Amino acid sequence: MEKIAIIGSGLIGRAWAMVFARAGHPVRLFDAAPEAAQQALALIRAGLEELREFGLIAESAETVAKRVSATATLADALKDADYVQENTAENLDVKRTVYRQMDDLAPAHCILASSTSTIQTSRFSEGLKGKQRCIVAHPGTPPHLLKLVEIVPAPWTSAETVERTRKLMEDCGQIPTVLRKEIQGFILNRLQYAVIAEAYRLWEDGVASIDDIDKTVRDALGLRWSFMGPIETISLNAPGGVPDYDERYGEIVHQVNASQRARPWDKEAVKRLEAERLRSRPIKDIASRRTWRDRRLMALLAHRRQMATNEGD
Repeated sequence: MEKIAIIGSGLIGRAWAMVFARAGHPVRLFDAAPEAAQQALALIRAGLEELREFGLIAESAETVAKRVSATATLADALKDADYVQENTAENLDVKRTVYRQMDDLAPAHCILASSTSTIQTSRFSEGLKGKQRCIVAHPGTPPHLLKLVEIVPAPWTSAETVERTRKLMEDCGQIPTVLRKEIQGFILNRLQYAVIAEAYRLWEDGVASIDDIDKTVRDALGLRWSFMGPIETISLNAPGGVPDYDERYGEIVHQVNASQRARPWDKEAVKRLEAERLRSRPIKDIASRRTWRDRRLMALLAHRRQMATNEGD
């Protein structure tokens, strides 16, 4: 099995460790913060136990967790790695520094992949001697539950790097998509940001409450989007598919889109928005709500797996 190095042991790094370990890979975890990687091991074990509870891993949590170890230095994590998943701060200067270090320390064949959600590969790999092995592998959050991985090469990323990354993700049970060219925000966040921006506009313009806007996504759009994408959705909303949809609604779509102009968020309005959100759906703390979210996702994944088995997909 390919040896994996995980750089950064926060939420995303820990989730990636579970992804690779449950697929059988030995994983070395490094974090620049003292003791952080060592402390992450217990959280990874707990996360694996939850996956086992929902039937999402076949092996015991203990067996999978033993494949993950913590290292004291970046060099130790990278010394014989075949693939690196970097999860440092979403900051270009940080990425450039870390990538220079990884390019010097990692074996020549090792792929250097970033979990960045918005920064193009070319912006932190330009000038590196091993720039052809650098790539973005941006996951949904958290990666061990949302299996989509956006693979985003720079113009100089080799075809071999793209294919090896795609195949590794597929072999680990993830769902890779490969972007044909770089664009800020990739696909996932460009779609997500468009929905978020319109939700904010609808609220700030007094069209609807935050609770009613969230209901619209949660209890309508989100239900369909949990098993089909937006293009397939519209193809089923007109008897003649997408061309028929365009004939019926294309002009209306254009008119609505033209009214959805980007605007900066007002700081005071954001404070009011948060206060309204907490009134409609109070939470004890973010960590507890995140745990609730992840368990809901696990239940949904278990249901989807059973439905796929029943339907022969």
